[in-house]
Amino acid sequence: MIFTRKTHVLLTTILIGILVAAGLWYLGRQAKAIAGASPAATATTPDAEAGDDVEPVQPGDSGPAAVPDAAVAQGSAPKAIHSPDKVSRDLTLTPNQCKVRILDAVKGEILPDASCTPGAVDPAVTEANISSTICKSGYTTTVRAPVSDTDKVKKLSLQQYGLAPSSSTEYDHLISLQLGGTNAVSNLWPEPNREGAPGTTNPKDAIETRLNKAVCSHRVTLADAQKAIARNWVTAEKDLGL
Repeated sequence: MIFTRKTHVLLTTILIGILVAAGLWYLGRQAKAIAGASPAATATTPDAEAGDDVEPVQPGDSGPAAVPDAAVAQGSAPKAIHSPDKVSRDLTLTPNQCKVRILDAVKGEILPDASCTPGAVDPAVTEANISSTICKSGYTTTVRAPVSDTDKVKKLSLQQYGLAPSSSTEYDHLISLQLGGTNAVSNLWPEPNREGAPGTTNPKDAIETRLNKAVCSHRVTLADAQKAIARNWVTAEKDLGL
């Protein structure tokens, strides 16, 4: 009788242990299933994509910081606007809305606000006709908007960028005319020059010319050169492997 009672107690204890273990195993499986099905359990906050150009705000800059244009950041083709005889006011901007991005003020490495000046191209210039357009001497004079028009828009652009007029500031095409750029607010910006510069000739001018030669010698395509200079003219040549 004593043996039977002990055996019964032992069997009961073993059964309870098995049930408890099975219950814990089941609960563990359920918890893992819920965690795997919930996006919040595995989601992480993305950092800036590789290659994004997020520049620090420089002391003394005017106007609010702006987020780089998504299309430019992803390397998408700039929008096309054919406007050879005047500045197309394709964007409506407000005073102090835009902000230049200063990489190196001493060298004059300054980028426009990508949300205000993403760049735009002339659809009349294509890879197929570069020999009769951007690679032909004197081409830019045939498509440059008259000064009477650009001067008016330049005054507005200075206000939009919160910049004071300066004899060394060039009202510049982000995608230059010699790379098939167009006359549009989205492609024009008041470009400050390097510190102490006597005039409007700036480092970007030489890069524009070298990129034009690279396109005309078929070392890079027109579209790739346009996207590279719109994204970051300072690194455009490096980005293109030139």
